Amino acid sequence: MQLSIIILNYNVRYFLEQCVLSVQEAITTIEAEIIVVDNHSSDDSVLMMQEKFPEVKLIVNIENFGFPKGNNIGFCQAKGKYVCILNPDTVVAEDTFTKILAFAERQNNLGIVGCKLIDGTGNFLPESKRGIPTPWVAFTKIFGLYKLFPKSKLFNQYYAQHLNENESGKAAILVGAFMFLESNLYEELNGFDEDCFMYADDIDLSYRVLQKGKNNFYFHETTVLHYKGESTIKDEKYMKRFQEAMNFFYAKHFKKSWFFSIFIQIGTWFFSFAKMFQGNVKEKPLPECYILYSENANLSEKLASILENKVSFLDLKKEKMVNSCLILKGKKTEIILDNQYVSFKKCINIIETLKDKNITFKIFPKRTAFIIGSNLRNGRGEIRIIK
Repeated sequence: MQLSIIILNYNVRYFLEQCVLSVQEAITTIEAEIIVVDNHSSDDSVLMMQEKFPEVKLIVNIENFGFPKGNNIGFCQAKGKYVCILNPDTVVAEDTFTKILAFAERQNNLGIVGCKLIDGTGNFLPESKRGIPTPWVAFTKIFGLYKLFPKSKLFNQYYAQHLNENESGKAAILVGAFMFLESNLYEELNGFDEDCFMYADDIDLSYRVLQKGKNNFYFHETTVLHYKGESTIKDEKYMKRFQEAMNFFYAKHFKKSWFFSIFIQIGTWFFSFAKMFQGNVKEKPLPECYILYSENANLSEKLASILENKVSFLDLKKEKMVNSCLILKGKKTEIILDNQYVSFKKCINIIETLKDKNITFKIFPKRTAFIIGSNLRNGRGEIRIIK
């Protein structure tokens, strides 16, 4: 078997359903398996998987074991030459895995491959590629020096700014939302370090791969949609765990002094405090108009009654999305992409291409009864049930 895709889920039932649908579309020409590990969700994620995806290997944990252990449990049943760790709040394109596989096969001394990630508003996620967060690199991140001097090698290492987002190349640290590597390497490393509950696990795994003399890569030729933070409420517990995670990484990999300890304590507290408030942002105003991109004209009437607003129908056979959006420029607009007729790859491309502060996006995944998306870079997603 070529590939095992491991999806660790915790209370994101609708995002999980869309993710699995997109992965199924992406492995039609690959000998691959999907392994979903549920970390003791309290929603109906497990029931949904059992009813809608009986062919998918499902592991139901009796408690929330955290990100590292949950993924390691899934890996124990993986049979692929390669393994992909994938967040449930992601959408992959139909050619994502074929492209990544081809890239991986061309490399010597392969470590981990990550890809280009965008959020639900279409903006590039800089954590798609990062440098090793040494104390100095962490300092430049915490105090925003990487923004002030983006072209300086001294200050731009945290987000690996030596690489453009549209340029593939070596990147030291990759994000746990999408990590692709050989199963033998994952096994050799004993997977994620289970002493870390979450947040520093991907940094630690990437760093240990580098210590093995392997090369990690950022691959820009496929884009994956990642709705950030769906499984995490940014509260005091979040702040505490993020701080613990940073302390875990530095204690494990760097020689500590009293000055170092004080700096890291202040820095991680400041950084985690800022991260906690990223999720507490104001909601965007409700859209002034809605556009349905589909071939099903009747669906616009159904959506209009649910959204309590007129939904304009854009026939994808006859009209171009860009032209319609130019007419509506300046209006608060929501675009609904009907996945029955618009591929996941095209959905991702439209969201990335048309990103604008006045435009929000929703996907109506095929064979589902909901529309789904995220209107804010750091906010929770939005789901509307279609009855």
